[in-house]
Amino acid sequence: MSESTTTCKWISDKIVLIAALAAISLSIFQIWQGITADLAATIFRPIHLSWVLILVFFTLPLIKSQRSTGLYLMGRVIDLIFIAAIAWASYHIVAFDYDDISFLLDGLTTLDQISGLIILVLLLEATRRTVGLVMVFIAALFLVYAIFGNYLPGSVASKGFAVEEIIRFHIYSTNGVYGAPLAIAAGVVFIFVLFGAFLQVTGAGKFFIDASFSIAGKYRGGPAKASVIASAALGSISGSAIANTVTTGALTIPMMKKLGYKPEQAAGIEAAASTGGQIMPPVMGAGAFVMAQFTGIPYSEILLVSIAPAILYFACTLLYVHLMACKLGLQGMEITEKISVVLKNGWHFLVPLILITSLLLMSYSPILVGISGCVAILVAAMCRKHSRITVAVFFEGMKEGALLALPISVACGTAGIVVGVVGQTGIGLQFTQFLMALSGGYLWSVLGLIAIAAVILGMGLPVTAAYIVLSIMAVPSLTELGVGLLAAHMIVFWLSQTSNVTPPIALAAFAAAGIANTSPMRSAVQAFKLAQGFFIIPIMMAFSGLIWMEGQNIDFVIAIVLTIGLIVAFAGTIEGRLATKLPLLARGLLLIAGFTMLVPYLYINIAGIAIIVMVCLVNYRLSRTEDEVVAAQI
Repeated sequence: MSESTTTCKWISDKIVLIAALAAISLSIFQIWQGITADLAATIFRPIHLSWVLILVFFTLPLIKSQRSTGLYLMGRVIDLIFIAAIAWASYHIVAFDYDDISFLLDGLTTLDQISGLIILVLLLEATRRTVGLVMVFIAALFLVYAIFGNYLPGSVASKGFAVEEIIRFHIYSTNGVYGAPLAIAAGVVFIFVLFGAFLQVTGAGKFFIDASFSIAGKYRGGPAKASVIASAALGSISGSAIANTVTTGALTIPMMKKLGYKPEQAAGIEAAASTGGQIMPPVMGAGAFVMAQFTGIPYSEILLVSIAPAILYFACTLLYVHLMACKLGLQGMEITEKISVVLKNGWHFLVPLILITSLLLMSYSPILVGISGCVAILVAAMCRKHSRITVAVFFEGMKEGALLALPISVACGTAGIVVGVVGQTGIGLQFTQFLMALSGGYLWSVLGLIAIAAVILGMGLPVTAAYIVLSIMAVPSLTELGVGLLAAHMIVFWLSQTSNVTPPIALAAFAAAGIANTSPMRSAVQAFKLAQGFFIIPIMMAFSGLIWMEGQNIDFVIAIVLTIGLIVAFAGTIEGRLATKLPLLARGLLLIAGFTMLVPYLYINIAGIAIIVMVCLVNYRLSRTEDEVVAAQI
């Protein structure tokens, strides 16, 4: 090894050590603030973001390759300059005197403006390194609009703000970078990401996967069904579709392939299931906590109304998995461990989940609930000899939790720029008017346009950021057409997940394709088919009472029945079979009956359900007849 290579490696190792210590310190700081809440928002949020940005520049170097010592060292020097600039600017922002309102009258000083500009520019650079250029472009586009909007035509024009006004609004207030999205990321989301990290290092994640195989492994297409169940359990905590895909997919995808699923099918199943984890209570994705902040509705209520739609989504995915297994003639696993044995070894890992679910439903502070969950999972692990962890493993969990939270905090900080520009310029109202005009005022066409926008935004934005941007622009259009506030946010939240499984850029499907060693695009097509619940269920949220509200029990039950009918009808039409192969006429009847579920007349709905039930019964009878013929031949 050459001397220059040795030097690069030595520097890299030292930086990794410093970054690890900084990450652990960040986790400790977050827990302390969550318990005490001593720091005001104008102090806590800048400290959190500066800590996150410093960690980003430590862990994601400007020049990654160490082949050229000179370039690598130059890149590291630039990173250190960025880190020093962040520390200086953040100190200046934290020390800013908000009680002296003269800055509202006279404007910011030169030092104030320089500090704010440094944070804005380096936040965008950190976004480029963690999230990608697309989000940087979107945030920059909104900033340019805020500054030069007065030069645009009247229908889309804005006042046009000076750079000083932009910095004052976005940095020296809680409306922009340090606004609601970052508040959620720096608070409850960080704590629950830390909780997910502890689940992994204590072995709880493996327990959920083992339990899923014990429950579903012996049935037709068992590993695929186990993948769906495991992804629902783990994804509801991890809040990251890609992380969930990689975690569970490493085990489930090879087993699905071995059983007989095509590689692209195995990848699609895992991607669809893992993405669904973000809409599965009790934790769901980070966007659910943002929703609580935006709507003012308690998280406990959001959790309750999310249960039925989430179960319907996974029922839809499981139905497709089953039909695939039937078409391929697959069977279950020959040997699976008994669920009693799995529970005997890992039942204690259920206690933290029961605890956080109960506390969330009782409307306790989500941050304190998350901290309680972290303590509970560590205590539970230490109570059994085979799951006890060492001090080193504990700090590994603290480090991993902080590092996993980096892209979320950075994305939320940048999303705050978009939210701030919308509030500062009023472009949100103009977008709503444009959307209403383009759709003709029809709810179905507004839903279609929002779905298209969600897929496009999701190609470059994380799910949480896509939801934030889309909600502030699109929710007013839905509420104007009579959709309830919570239902409108739930629709946008669900549609924001679709980019993970929708071609041409389906990140969760692409991650699964890498594990399955197959075509990313074919995997994305399979994932899109399996995850169609992300489109069906938001439609039913808009056109029926699927979002339960107090006093609407009958409407809620009817909505569930209609949604199940729609899922079965579309699945049978697309796959061409239920219990056995469906003739063309039966598929046509199912398709027509499926669309009747969307008609707002109960008698037409009943007729559609009757057709679906009739087709299912006839198909089941035909399958029994076929089985009897085969048995007689044998």
